[in-house]
Amino acid sequence: MNQTQEKENQKNSKEHIDIKWFSEVFILTFILSIVFSFISTNGVSQLNLIPAIAILIIVIGIGIFFDIIGVAVTVANEEEFHAKATKKVKGSKDSIKLIRNAPRVANICADVIGDICGVLSGAISALIAMKITQQFGLNFNLQFLLSALVAALTVGGKALGKGIANNSSTKIVHAVGIILNQFSNKNK
Repeated sequence: MNQTQEKENQKNSKEHIDIKWFSEVFILTFILSIVFSFISTNGVSQLNLIPAIAILIIVIGIGIFFDIIGVAVTVANEEEFHAKATKKVKGSKDSIKLIRNAPRVANICADVIGDICGVLSGAISALIAMKITQQFGLNFNLQFLLSALVAALTVGGKALGKGIANNSSTKIVHAVGIILNQFSNKNK
């Protein structure tokens, strides 16, 4: 096989992998969005105002938390974990796997989970705005104000989180590696 054919085969293989990854992420996001949207919107609509606000804050927090993980994985230094792995430090090998798959991990954490949380927080904030309007007999649409507040909390939280992820990437990735190690050991 000549060099041109080899490059063409590699290009086709990469395109196949990209299409497969797109399909997997699309299906995963679609299913998770349906499940979480159904649970949260149906659950929140049945709750009183304070628990509904608590769930909204938790959803925003989950989005920020996973964004931090996604950023940390992309900036972490793999070599630090090789040294830990040679000393058999728990979670080091899983941390290396995370870093080697950083684009996919970041995509799942920051995009899939983060975007789902963003959509959910918007839906939940709309339900909360309706609850507040009905409960207090307000004559104006509170949704605009609540949506702006949710957006500001989310974007501001992610901005703070990116700084944390950059400064503590090794600790964050190692913590996630330890958790993954626990799950992989339970499955053996």
